[in-house]
Amino acid sequence: MPEAESKVWHGHPVWFLEGNPVVGYSKLKDCVRLLFWSGQSFDEPGLAKSGTFKAAEVRYTDSSEVDEQDLGQWLAKARDIQWDYKNIVRRKGRLERLK
Repeated sequence: MPEAESKVWHGHPVWFLEGNPVVGYSKLKDCVRLLFWSGQSFDEPGLAKSGTFKAAEVRYTDSSEVDEQDLGQWLAKARDIQWDYKNIVRRKGRLERLK
């Protein structure tokens, strides 16, 4: 995502579009987790629900598990389908769909 701003957020690499988190990853004890903040709305196989909001994740234990075609589709949808996490505190935990 060349148009995204990348930064370390809560100790993990995260990419933001217009201040809104869209994708990030973290190293867990036994895997690497790739998290899409609005991923539950992508309607894509391979992503599992994560947390209480709209996030979805995939976990990898080996680099050979990464499917570049799936990853490309998920990244494209991360650009197009976003929930407004940037303003979630101001809205007292209520998410609104962007775009």
